[in-house]
Amino acid sequence: MAELVQQRYAGAFYEVAKELQKEDAFLEELKFIDKVLTDNSDFMKVLKAPMISKEEKKSLIEKVFANQLSTSTFNFLKILVDKSRVSAFPQIADEFKNLLNAARNIKEVTAITASPLSEDLKAALIEKLQAITGSEIVLNHLVDSSLIGGILIKIGNEQIDGSVKSRLEGLKQDISAIIA
Repeated sequence: MAELVQQRYAGAFYEVAKELQKEDAFLEELKFIDKVLTDNSDFMKVLKAPMISKEEKKSLIEKVFANQLSTSTFNFLKILVDKSRVSAFPQIADEFKNLLNAARNIKEVTAITASPLSEDLKAALIEKLQAITGSEIVLNHLVDSSLIGGILIKIGNEQIDGSVKSRLEGLKQDISAIIA
């Protein structure tokens, strides 16, 4: 149910952005709002609080975001308050970004390695992934020393695990199956 809500709201806002040809500008505004809400957890608690009227919440939003948002984004935020959907804002913003990436044939990939990748290796990985997916790749690189070695790649809901850690765990299971 929650996914449907975020898809609907993000989809509607994306259509407005597309119609106005302001997709990038709206994305930046959503990122800005998300940062404000994340950095100020008390502010988010107030916006979620059922005992505070919607009018008070919208007034607070006006004060906090005055002259910092386009009219469309500001109105969108007010709609979320009116419909009691502010708590879903981070997911709605993520879904908006996903819609924009899909329209532009961009895939965000997370590569997790045991040690930092050199710029040359990052470039080679991006090139290989672009050839495989046929999409432009935006690479997010994380380091997790528990992998021991190798690489774990996440593309959307798919995962390619070429880490030494997973291979050792597989070997351990194989040995346990033989012994048992």
